[in-house]
Amino acid sequence: MPVQQARARSRQQKILRAAADVISRRGYRDAAVEEIAREAETSKGGVYFHFPGKEAILLALLDHTAGLLRGKVEAAIAAEADPVAKADAALRTLLRILAKHRTLARVFAVEAAGAGPRFNARVSAIQDEFIALIREQLDDAVAAGAIAPMDTTVVAQAWMGALDAVLQRYVTAGSRGAGRRSLDEIHDTLRRTLLRSIGAEPAPRPTDNGDRQESGDRHDH
Repeated sequence: MPVQQARARSRQQKILRAAADVISRRGYRDAAVEEIAREAETSKGGVYFHFPGKEAILLALLDHTAGLLRGKVEAAIAAEADPVAKADAALRTLLRILAKHRTLARVFAVEAAGAGPRFNARVSAIQDEFIALIREQLDDAVAAGAIAPMDTTVVAQAWMGALDAVLQRYVTAGSRGAGRRSLDEIHDTLRRTLLRSIGAEPAPRPTDNGDRQESGDRHDH
């Protein structure tokens, strides 16, 4: 990648990180481009050079989050051989990554959903991508005889709905309630519930340092 292009990409990523922080803190409607610019250590004009407006910034954040999740989930699925374990890995990875990147998770699960029809449609499209990934693993599990035949589309939608509900509580609870529970505890309860919903007895959870909740919030560069 040429140096100039790399610098432009770096500036864009810095603006997106700043936007995630400001939108998470202020809410989408009250987040001002001027504040995003200050957070990104650039000018308002510098923000507009890369993004035509606040809507474009939020849409780029959604695409960034979706890309981050998709890559991690696909890698987790590929690392498993058993089809039920693949479905479990997809769920585990979605929850782990969103919990690590709590600011992005809040933007994705809370702010974008309330920002208007255009953003609702984009969030729904992203969720549909992950529903399709989960459904594919469930279809393979049915084909392998690991679970009984079922409407895997409805089941995958139910799994995504459960994850979305838990995630929204997690990122909005702050210092109270679910937000104070460990990621291990939340994931273990959720995976047992969802795996048993398809007649699969949960295997011991994989030992994975990445599953342990980290303090603070992180952004991928």
